Amino acid sequence: MKQYQELSPSPRTIMTPGPVEVDPRVLRALSYPILGQFDPEFTALMNDTMEMLRLLFRTDNQWAFPVDGTSRSGIEAVLTSLIEPGEKALVPIYGRFGHLLYEIAERCGAEVIAVEKEWGGVFDPEEVIAVIRREKPALVLIVHGETSTGRMQPLQEIGKVCRELGVLFVVDAVATIGGVPVETDAWHIDAVIGGTQKCLSVPSGMAPITYNDIAERKITARKKVERGLRTPGGEDWDKAARPAIQSNYFDISQLQDYWGPARLNHHTEMTSMLYGLREGLRLVLAEGLDERFARHRLHEAALVAGIEAMGLPLYGDPACKLPVVTCVAIPEGMDGDLVRSMLLHQFGIEIASSFGVLKGRIWRIGTMGYSCNQKNVLHLLGAFEAVLIRQGASLKAGAGVQAALDVYENKSRRE
Repeated sequence: MKQYQELSPSPRTIMTPGPVEVDPRVLRALSYPILGQFDPEFTALMNDTMEMLRLLFRTDNQWAFPVDGTSRSGIEAVLTSLIEPGEKALVPIYGRFGHLLYEIAERCGAEVIAVEKEWGGVFDPEEVIAVIRREKPALVLIVHGETSTGRMQPLQEIGKVCRELGVLFVVDAVATIGGVPVETDAWHIDAVIGGTQKCLSVPSGMAPITYNDIAERKITARKKVERGLRTPGGEDWDKAARPAIQSNYFDISQLQDYWGPARLNHHTEMTSMLYGLREGLRLVLAEGLDERFARHRLHEAALVAGIEAMGLPLYGDPACKLPVVTCVAIPEGMDGDLVRSMLLHQFGIEIASSFGVLKGRIWRIGTMGYSCNQKNVLHLLGAFEAVLIRQGASLKAGAGVQAALDVYENKSRRE
């Protein structure tokens, strides 16, 4: 019989737009002993997690908890629970993940209206607002940080108009939560979906969400009800005229019963992942949100300075650049995949390519969470220069690293 070796993954410097390196303290938390899902000690950890998520999302919402599954599970849970078949949903698309929102909304039975922007830019909020006023959708679904193009969409003005018109405003903040501000209440966002594997530096496997009272009323009105059915406690189900939520696993009305004081059993909670998420949130809040956002901006600035000093063109409109993802145009005639392969196998560094119309045209470099640090930025720039020169690029060796060092030294002098 085949003998399988002990698991021993290779160490990597992960500079992709996700997943990223995980803080060792989170990895340690993942190894802690298992508690039962209704053990008071464990439900106290659940309560801690909800409290910290409210601070992370900058919201006073009652509901802030993780959906068990990758980021897409959070998106599906929110859209499945909020979208009623036949409703009109507006999806402004400026990259790959806008198309994902479109697809999921369509699967939920929505009449989906898409407006598209050429990749590399974002919408002027007034463009979206004009379509909202014309089409009068029930929901607007939009990506905050589009990792496929490295762009970030302004949301505040859109949210304000949605609130004035009674339109539900749903935001995919998977790439931005924990790395740049996500102002749930101030931007009038009704539901937000985050991710663990990017700026939070927790392994993929949970999707933090939050939603307000407006969204909750719609969700609870759609609870699946049938005459004569009773709850496990013997109470009659409420009668509702609205279409039932089709999914059981992604039914937020049941998930909030599980996370709320009643603790009604819905599924077995991902114990170890909750440990990891709670520890990751604790580390974010201990650093301080504003301090964390400033750290991401600093290392972005150093990386961009290094890339530009090498003479490589950045991709996309700089006015709407996503601070945690930097896109670099691949020089004409260069094999972008070969460069990535050499970085991985010769230096242990991983960067990403892109999707769709940008496949083979750009490299995407993430500076997210625990991966966002001076050592990683300098290591990447030095290795990147070496590989590009090896592939025949004409550039001044050392220029990128020196430019990044200037950024760091200037910051030190200011302090």
